[in-house]
Amino acid sequence: MASGVSVDPACLSTYQALKNPTSAKKSGQSPLKYVLFSLNDKLTEIVVAQTAETGQDYDSFVKALPETHCRWAVFDFQYDQGEGQRNKLVFYSWSPDDAKIKEKMVYASSKDALRRALDGIQIEIQATAFDEVAEEAVLERITRGR
Repeated sequence: MASGVSVDPACLSTYQALKNPTSAKKSGQSPLKYVLFSLNDKLTEIVVAQTAETGQDYDSFVKALPETHCRWAVFDFQYDQGEGQRNKLVFYSWSPDDAKIKEKMVYASSKDALRRALDGIQIEIQATAFDEVAEEAVLERITRGR
C-alpha cells in the first residue's frame, strides 16, 4: 500500500551528487559519502535529512542513524576483497525497534516512492537494530553473491 507521499526534488539532486562525484565537482557541489532521508513533519513529503561529504567513514554514518526514529539512507560503500577497490550504492531502510508504530507504518508504506526515484542502487538493507547495519554485516551481504 502506498502512502501517497511525494519526493522532494532536492532528494534526487542530492542523490545524484552522491552517485556521480565527478558531476558533483563540475557543478560546484561537494561529492557525498552518504545521504539520510526522512519524512517532513506533516508526513507528506520525503526530504533530505542529512548529508556527509566524501571522507566520512562508515562509523559516522551508523552514528547518524537515530535510535528511535526511522530513516532511509544511501551510502557509497567502498571495499577491497583482494581484487582492488570497489564500491556499491547501498540503500538502507532504517526502522529501529524503539520507533513509534505509526512512524514505522508510514515509513514502510512510503519507501517505494523514494526507492523508485533512485536509480543505480545495487544493494538494499532493511534494518531494525544496529547490528544489522554493522559494517561487517553489510560487507558480507554485498559480497555474498560473488
